[in-house]
Parts: sequence; C-alpha cells; structure tokens
Amino acid sequence: MTFIQRGRALKGALAATAIATAMAATAGTAFAAGNPADAATKAAERPGTTSAKGKLAAPRAVSGNGERTAAFPMAAVERDGWLNWYFQDGRGGFEASWPTAANFSAFKHYLQVDQDKDGVKDGAWSVLKDGTLLYTTAKPNQTASTKTIGGGWQIYNKVLSPGNLAGARESDILAVDKAGVMWMYLGYNDGRVTARTKVGGGWGQYTEIAGQGDLNGDGRTDIVARDKAGVLWLYTGNGNRNDPFNNRVKIGGGWNTYNRLLSIGDLDGDGRSDLIARGNDGTLWRYSGNGNHRDPFDNRVKIGWGYNSLNLI
Repeated sequence: MTFIQRGRALKGALAATAIATAMAATAGTAFAAGNPADAATKAAERPGTTSAKGKLAAPRAVSGNGERTAAFPMAAVERDGWLNWYFQDGRGGFEASWPTAANFSAFKHYLQVDQDKDGVKDGAWSVLKDGTLLYTTAKPNQTASTKTIGGGWQIYNKVLSPGNLAGARESDILAVDKAGVMWMYLGYNDGRVTARTKVGGGWGQYTEIAGQGDLNGDGRTDIVARDKAGVLWLYTGNGNRNDPFNNRVKIGGGWNTYNRLLSIGDLDGDGRSDLIARGNDGTLWRYSGNGNHRDPFDNRVKIGWGYNSLNLI
C-alpha cells in the first residue's frame, strides 16, 4: 500500500537523494513557477523521461478497435500547490510520490491524453482558474512545450477528457457548465479544439463524472457519473459526435462514501480501464474494469491511505 508523507522537509530530502538529478535540471526555477505555462511544461518533464523507469512506455493490451488502453500516472496537488506524480507499481497500485518543480496553484483541471492511442501519455490540456485553456505536448523522451489554446473556460464546473468520443483518433473534451449543460469539444492532435457541440442538459445532478477509455468492451469511450443520492451510472459511448452517449445504465448505490472518483486508464495492467475512488477517510480504492456492459467493475481493492490532503486531478 501507499502511505503519503507530507511537507517541505520530505521534498528537500528527496531532492537531495532519489531525484537529485531531475531537480538539478530545474535549479533556480523550482520556486519560481509563477507562469502557469511554465508549470505545465515542468509537470510534463518527469513523466516522459526514462527516470520514470519506462512505466509509461510499457506495452499495453490492444482493445477491439486496435488501440492500446491508456495508462497514465496520477496527478496530485498538495495544499501549498506543488504537484506530485504517482506512478503505477505494476501491481494495481502506486509507488511512493515523485515531487516535481511545478506549482499548480493556478490550475483547476488537468486532462492527460493519449492522442496516437499507443497507450502512452503524449499531451495534456490544463484549465486554469482564470479560464485559460493550455495544451502541453508531452511525448516520452522529448522536450515538453506548452501553448495557450483559448479562454473562457471558467464557465465550466467540470471538465474531463475521457478519450476519443466522436470517432476520430484524437482525444476530445467534455465540459459541464454551471447550468448543468454538457458540451463536447473535438480535439486535434496539436491541442486545438473545435467549436463546442451541445450534448444535453441535466448533468448538474452529478457530483462526480469520470472515465478514461472503454469500460464495456466495445472499443468506444465510456464515462460514469455519480448523482447526489450516491448512485453511480454508466454512459456507454456510441461514436456519434452529435449525441455521443447511449441511455444511462444504473451500476449501483452507496457511492457517496467517496469524495473523489477518477480514472487514469488501465491501473492493473489487464488492458481494461479502471476506476479510482477516494474514501471520505482518505483511503484509496481501485475498481478494476471487467468489460461487463451492465456491471463494469470488479469488487474494490484497497491500494493506499492518507490521500485526503491532496487534490487528485
């Protein structure tokens, strides 16, 4: 299991030992991340390098549509704004945290994407608190770079990129506005997005929306949504850019015991997308995907504790 240690003292110790080389590469800038674009670029430096032990480049199972299931690290922001990465340990959980020189105090949402569908992260959209949308190119072993895509994203309460929703290879964006209307932006390989398309209203009833890839085994991107009563619903994708989801299917109740639901793709290495749930007590659980179109998750497995001090994004 993973236990989280906190504080600047731990960062100093790690910088002096396990990640001395990585921190030296950003010497003099670790505490000067006032520019969010610089912070987004710094965040991409560690996950795309060989210092991540090649975990992101490991072969992944191929889905029914010929694409590999994404496997991303988990991004977690401390209360003082510093970003930590949690890399998969190969056993369905996470290794100890990897502190970074990126301060994410200005960030509201962080959307990791796999644009070429090889199972490896190669980009990320960032939504800042001021409504700016950034895109970072983050291909493994290449220099990361960040650019501004546009503004006005402060109108959305929830923003996520579960993968390819409309049939093209690149990942797309879902955004729910303050009136509960969901909108879809189709994404390009370079991070640009199309004009938004209305998916529908009523999404304000959900307190959590999550997804990364295929949950029911048909090769299309799906999401899950938890309502205010604690019931979890499955929305299976259909590839229609104008109406991307089929009618919802009830998974079950009792999900209000969790204060955060998210997916970083395939956590247990079986080629299926999984769900991560954080309990109100800070315990982290894994729900492994099984491909069942009505009951898509196996029984939960405890993978860590002490996560309540972090903003999992």
